[in-house]
Amino acid sequence: MAYKFERLEVWRLALEYADLMYAIAEELPRSEEYNLKSQIVRAATNIALNIAEGSTSQSDAEQARFLGLAIRSLIETVACQHMINRRQYLEDSEPLRDAYRFGEKLFAKPPAFRTSLTTKTGSTIREEPGVYEYDLDPPF
Repeated sequence: MAYKFERLEVWRLALEYADLMYAIAEELPRSEEYNLKSQIVRAATNIALNIAEGSTSQSDAEQARFLGLAIRSLIETVACQHMINRRQYLEDSEPLRDAYRFGEKLFAKPPAFRTSLTTKTGSTIREEPGVYEYDLDPPF
């Protein structure tokens, strides 16, 4: 592996998550081609791309900033999943449940990575921590 990001577990998980989002997008109706379908795929792709781009940054603070962007893109995919479920675009909700669970697993990784960067440097660029509650069951 020639690049730092290729060794990062969080990047590999982001690729798997993107695969799940692409599979869900393929099931969406043609009427969503330029809306939800394109949005969920772009956001999922951006998770992995921001992790990769941040890994080559000049500083830990810059890498932490890119991890923050990856987290925002992940949240965007979850919002898309809610819209897909709300509009009942999928006959079977299992792919949404699987993606939601995988998203929870992925969601824990970038903040932990950012914390490790903060611990090393003593400071980082970050937003105020949000309060998130985890349910064992997906909402779908």
